[in-house]
Amino acid sequence: MARLRDRDDGSVSLLFVVLAVGLLAMVGLVVDGGGKARAAAAADDVARAAARAGVQAVSPGTVLDGDRPAVNQTRAAAAARSYLAASGVTGRVRVAPGGRELVVTTTDTYTPLLLSAIGVGPMNVTGAATAELVTVEGAP
Repeated sequence: MARLRDRDDGSVSLLFVVLAVGLLAMVGLVVDGGGKARAAAAADDVARAAARAGVQAVSPGTVLDGDRPAVNQTRAAAAARSYLAASGVTGRVRVAPGGRELVVTTTDTYTPLLLSAIGVGPMNVTGAATAELVTVEGAP
């Protein structure tokens, strides 16, 4: 006797489809959200390192600031830009008004791993750091 086909054979319930899509979306948000957070932390790390490199490259200039030598701001900014270029990260370096702080901002892009399947494109991430430009007493 031939077996009659049951109406539910091979069917997928609508509830299962909705839950599966929702679960995949949540996994994508967790994975790509974490990836974007790591990319932003890396951009901050590069900005901090560039600012540190700029500060470490300064030496007192020939211009006097009152009775104390002023730091060589141009050299500090150039060293920070050089660090950014060597790191392969785009960014901006500037000396803050007043000339006592070196400000570095970086920009990078994070490409989603899972969310790109549903059309979420690359995401921009930024980092920033500020370092104080000071002269050390007794420095040459």
